[in-house]
Amino acid sequence: MSPRPMITAASPEGNGTVAQDGDIKKVPFLELKVTERSLVVDRRPDGSILMRSGLAPAPYPDQLSEYLRKWAKEAPDRIFLAERDEADGWRELTYGQARRRADRVSQALLDRGHGADRPVASLGANGIDVALLKLACMQVGIPFMPISPSYSLISEDFDRLKYIFELTRPSLISVPDGTLFAKALGAVEFAKAEVIEGLGDLAAAEPGAAFRAAYDRVSPDSVAKILFTSGSTGRPKGVPTTQRMLCANIEATAQILPFLNERPPIMVDWMPWNHVAGGNVDFNLILRCGGTLYIDEGRPQPGRFEKTILNLREVQPTVFISIPLVYDMLVPYLEGDEEFCAHMLEKMEFLFYAAAPLPSSLWDRLEVLSVKARGRRLPFFSSLGSTETAPSSIFCNWPSQVSGNLGLPLPGVEIKLAPTAGKLELRVKGPNVLTGYYKNEEASLAAFDEEGFYCMGDALRLIDDDRPEEGLLFDGRISENFKLMSGTWVQTGTLRTDAITAMAPYVQDAAVAGDGRKEVALLVFLSQAGCEIAAGALRERLRGCLATHNEMNRGSSRRIARALVMDLPPSASAGEINDKGYLNQRAVLDNHAGLVERLYRDEPDEEVIELDP
Repeated sequence: MSPRPMITAASPEGNGTVAQDGDIKKVPFLELKVTERSLVVDRRPDGSILMRSGLAPAPYPDQLSEYLRKWAKEAPDRIFLAERDEADGWRELTYGQARRRADRVSQALLDRGHGADRPVASLGANGIDVALLKLACMQVGIPFMPISPSYSLISEDFDRLKYIFELTRPSLISVPDGTLFAKALGAVEFAKAEVIEGLGDLAAAEPGAAFRAAYDRVSPDSVAKILFTSGSTGRPKGVPTTQRMLCANIEATAQILPFLNERPPIMVDWMPWNHVAGGNVDFNLILRCGGTLYIDEGRPQPGRFEKTILNLREVQPTVFISIPLVYDMLVPYLEGDEEFCAHMLEKMEFLFYAAAPLPSSLWDRLEVLSVKARGRRLPFFSSLGSTETAPSSIFCNWPSQVSGNLGLPLPGVEIKLAPTAGKLELRVKGPNVLTGYYKNEEASLAAFDEEGFYCMGDALRLIDDDRPEEGLLFDGRISENFKLMSGTWVQTGTLRTDAITAMAPYVQDAAVAGDGRKEVALLVFLSQAGCEIAAGALRERLRGCLATHNEMNRGSSRRIARALVMDLPPSASAGEINDKGYLNQRAVLDNHAGLVERLYRDEPDEEVIELDP
């Protein structure tokens, strides 16, 4: 076990905030007003565990645009959205401007005959025009359908784009650049769709009686958006996301984080709006709390992350929501520039991570940085959900000391932990949960159990079986688990996380192989730190890291026998990684079947890292 990190720099806030013995774990957390934990638990004889919050859910509006109207009235000149403008720095949109322009676009859409039976599609990345089109559609009952730009710009056969358009038949398609998207549009059937660049001339209409009538007809059951799953287990499935799902979920999130009502949050965010995290959590949290969202055009990729750093140097966020990969790339910048670190963390209230546990070494480095900048440890929050749950089902809103603590059910949400394949599968009920997939009855019937719980496919476990209020941990995907030749189950998610932690800071991600084999092996994707080390020396370091892991994990389902370092990062066009940076393990193994065979040769080549039996 590594020693606890020590801090020697003076705390900016002083006042005895740093423990005299230098133990950072004794430094108090930044105090935030959060709702106290309340949990009701029912353990059934069959081994399943039912859990729900003891808090009554807060009331929520009939539709999301009620929040836009609230802030347009109470703070019309406050910046709602801002995007980078190379000529003028930032293009800004206030709440008052957003309401007026969204209403005009709504009227224009109604004038042109668009309605609830045909969605409006957007193929572009995050931007003010996309936000206005989204708000305009949703508030008058026209389903908005954001589609990953990668389906148009990276794909070679446009298979996913064709499938989505054939399924949904959009009545309007918005692209940021007609020339850039011409090839994709030419490959799909959209004969009855209107195609525009950005907003076209939609913002020229004046809202009238038709707009007001359409707005009033929108109910909690109206479909606001059709979001598509990442397609990691087959073709993307359409999720009709109702106004109830959106409003109930974001209101429950704000209910357990009441400090957000005291100071409108400021966020610099890149998470794509065609996914549920960026499009529902981040965007809607800003809208619900009257905050400001600076749209980050950067990405956690070589050559693009510098844009994120530039934006963070210009803006002081109060909340930061991202994935562990981003923190891994961000921390060296903070450690190497005290002025930048102080600037970024000076007003920060919490750091949020999702998709994977935050490695303990990275967690410790972030705590050191926060204490140097603030004199307090910043709390780390996390959550778990899916496109089908809009998304948050459980949420950790307290400064847990356990990396990967996903928290407890949100108010209004009930979860069932059902024994499945030797694990406890998460199943969910609540106003945030879909009722069925878009035009896919077979998938809809298979998605729910006999009691009407949506089956997530994620396995969870209690941090403390005797104290369930301590929270829940991710325990892998039920569908990713496999058996070795011996018949022993390998819990892929848990092993993958532990192996990545063991190889820190050299490894960014890994795919676990071994289905039907004698032993477990890894295909390894390097972090920036790993890329900076010569190949031979790197293999020796990884061999040492995995040997240490194996000393503490001697069972065949936990021991790593071999590993091979990948030459290139995971490919988005091949479905190996999605827009949020999440690894699709099955796609990696299928696409690199030849490398998997190299791992399992009787006499492996010198590039394969082989561990002693």
